[in-house]
Amino acid sequence: MKILKYLFFLLLIVIIGGAIYFATKDGSFDVAETKVINAPTEVVYNNVKDFKSWAEWGPWMEEDENMKIDYAEKTEGEGASYSWTSEEVGNGSMKTIKVIPNKEIDQEIVFNTPIGDSKSDVYWYFEETENPGQTKVTWGMKGEQSFMEKVFMSFQEDDMETGLSKMFASGLNNLEEVVEESMKQYTINVDGITRYSGGYYMYNTTAAKQSEIGEKMGPMLGQVMGYMQQNNIQSSGMPFTIYNNIDEANGSVIFSAAIPIKDRVITPDGSPVLTGFMESTTAVKTTLKGNYDNLPEAYEKAKKYVAENNLEIDTNANMFEVYATDPGEVPNPSNWITEIYIPVVQKAKPESL
Repeated sequence: MKILKYLFFLLLIVIIGGAIYFATKDGSFDVAETKVINAPTEVVYNNVKDFKSWAEWGPWMEEDENMKIDYAEKTEGEGASYSWTSEEVGNGSMKTIKVIPNKEIDQEIVFNTPIGDSKSDVYWYFEETENPGQTKVTWGMKGEQSFMEKVFMSFQEDDMETGLSKMFASGLNNLEEVVEESMKQYTINVDGITRYSGGYYMYNTTAAKQSEIGEKMGPMLGQVMGYMQQNNIQSSGMPFTIYNNIDEANGSVIFSAAIPIKDRVITPDGSPVLTGFMESTTAVKTTLKGNYDNLPEAYEKAKKYVAENNLEIDTNANMFEVYATDPGEVPNPSNWITEIYIPVVQKAKPESL
């Protein structure tokens, strides 16, 4: 009996010692992972702000494909929420508490476990980097472990910080893939023959390699816009590019960056910005929705349409592109709209013998 008594007291000491150890062990945590994604801040933010988007990149979806998700009526913005049930990762819910668009999201997450509910704070930060078109995104969670959680985590392969860190890193990698893939989406539609009304426009002109058009276009349009603002000249439409001469053999082009205006403007001698006039023209119109990188393919489809419809390119008129969206206001390239106009004439019918 004495031996049993000693074993009992020894077990009691171990239990008391363990309780004191876990009770005094610091249970506070604050774990975050950061990643730089090659996408504008608004594009990254838009893939996080709505809980319905999380199914595309959430790391827990890889652990349980049968996870059941229930969305509230509101899934983005303050007060948005959703919940999940899973045999693999457990049950829980999340609610958005605070939102600063394109900058910060604060949320509360609740895990329902056999040892009770556990609440923690989730936070997101979206920051522009020194490089245009890049976003530094941070995803983290902080809170306080309960006594039973500290005991439970002590017997797991990874401690809580390590487990969360792995989850956040995996999620950010998935988010990067989803965001970059979303920016690659594009469509091309040959709309057919249309009549472009033409009119006055302000422009400047330069010669460049075809590969340099993109980098030169922005500063040129900026110069035209600056001149118009300084002289209180209102635009009457979206910017466009006129291809005055294309040298396919040497890969060079002479082009004008232009902005339409309502009336003729007389510019002083030596002005880098001039006024031009485009005659009304019949053209094949093609619409590209997507990054400008896809313009060569759009031109190929437009020219194929010309060849297949008894048309020929009008060499007395210039091809031009109208930029129906402003990249400054539409950050995702997959939503940029460019209208391509190729002036055409009907092919002459061969004379009968």
